[in-house]
Amino acid sequence: MPKIRRHNLPPPLYAHLLERIQQRQISGEQLRSMLRWMDTHPAVPEGKWFKRFPGMVVCGEGEFIRTFLVAGQVPTGEEVG
Repeated sequence: MPKIRRHNLPPPLYAHLLERIQQRQISGEQLRSMLRWMDTHPAVPEGKWFKRFPGMVVCGEGEFIRTFLVAGQVPTGEEVG
């Protein structure tokens, strides 16, 4: 199972994530919560996955985080702990 990539993201993906953070008004505290989880080096599935946090859902595919969702948006893939 892959680990989430934190460095050397493809520039278009990085730009997309920053745009979603701004559009969906993801707070600094929400991002810190995600980073604390990432510090545990969690294994994630090869395919689509998601992780729920207070006020947001992080969605990924394999080693990449792909987007952020907020209340009312439905994630797809395997839920990770």
